Amino acid sequence: MSFSKRSNTLFIDKEALSTLMIVQEGLLYPVTALMGEKEAQEVDKSKTYKGIPMPFSLILAPKGKVNEKKIRKFNKGDIVSLICEGEVVGELTVEEKFKINPEERIKNIYATTDKNHPAVKRALGRLGEWAISGEYKVEYKPIKSSIKIVKDKINETEAKKVSAIMLGANPLNRAHERVIRQSLDNTDLLVIFLIKPFTNEGLNYKIREKSLALFVDNFLPRNRVLIVPFENSYIFAGYNELILDATLAKNYGCSRLIVGRNHRALGALYSHNKINTVFDTFKDINIKITLFDEYVYCNICKTLVNTRTCPHGQHHHIHYHYKPLMELIEQGIVPPTILVRKEISAHIISLIFPKRFKNLQETYDMLVPNSGLLEENSEEEFYIKLVELYQTSSLT
Repeated sequence: MSFSKRSNTLFIDKEALSTLMIVQEGLLYPVTALMGEKEAQEVDKSKTYKGIPMPFSLILAPKGKVNEKKIRKFNKGDIVSLICEGEVVGELTVEEKFKINPEERIKNIYATTDKNHPAVKRALGRLGEWAISGEYKVEYKPIKSSIKIVKDKINETEAKKVSAIMLGANPLNRAHERVIRQSLDNTDLLVIFLIKPFTNEGLNYKIREKSLALFVDNFLPRNRVLIVPFENSYIFAGYNELILDATLAKNYGCSRLIVGRNHRALGALYSHNKINTVFDTFKDINIKITLFDEYVYCNICKTLVNTRTCPHGQHHHIHYHYKPLMELIEQGIVPPTILVRKEISAHIISLIFPKRFKNLQETYDMLVPNSGLLEENSEEEFYIKLVELYQTSSLT
């Protein structure tokens, strides 16, 4: 689909384009369009839309003096070209324009306006004071492609029970693996929505995607697992994140959403080992929610356990926190295999630190036993063999 550039233009970023496409394609159904002022105010107050939980209104209010000046001059019926990174990506027919309070909107999403909160600070930096609504059409291939991939896979496998899990895999660790394997016990197809943020925090998305694919291809029944990029725009944040995750998963065709009890957004919904009445709102979304316990490594049990069934104290538990794992990886140190599978660590570090050895093959041949045949080995293979040497026990 192509759009012609008009004299009336509005500049949006990829995050706004992604959100517009998600709404347009019905992934937040029953929301399928931008909301006008009155409708937005009602949704922000009631937290519902057409009887379905919707934590805040869906509006378009791009920041920038040029944008705000343009919006104020638009008239009803004007056709506006939407520009993203210098290209026309869609068009909007103006129905309404109205002023908003950015801080109130931020509070609706994040339950705070504290500018020390990185997500709040970032959102305020891209949210303007004027919103515009009306019928629109945008084109954004990544989301359209994801919808087709999931639909085709469900049809191909004739899956009746389709589960979804939102995963950062930053990096993919043993606890992630355990949850993924358990999720497969009672489902025909597991859709892993791999979070793809609009920031540069953590591991590069392509590295995380390749690492997850390596695990799926080599250690899981491939035909029952599907990896899909999940563009994590600013609306999928804060204490309302789970509601939108559930809505999106449902509209992708999933019948169950898998959530860890330590999920950052679950605190507002879950306490004292009981699901609060707020969680009942998921009945209206018509998707089943399955909660998984937090997994840790217990140095007494000598295995992966969940915190509710292990009898040993927290001081015996090693947690799968991403920050220390990322610190090791960013320093080029292979994490212990009880935390991250050696094949995953080797893959990630070989991509982050390519060609770090002066003479890899010579080092490999001098350290690693071989079959006697001359073979050229990769850095990834070297890291795997190095981990195996670390795991020898006769001299430890």
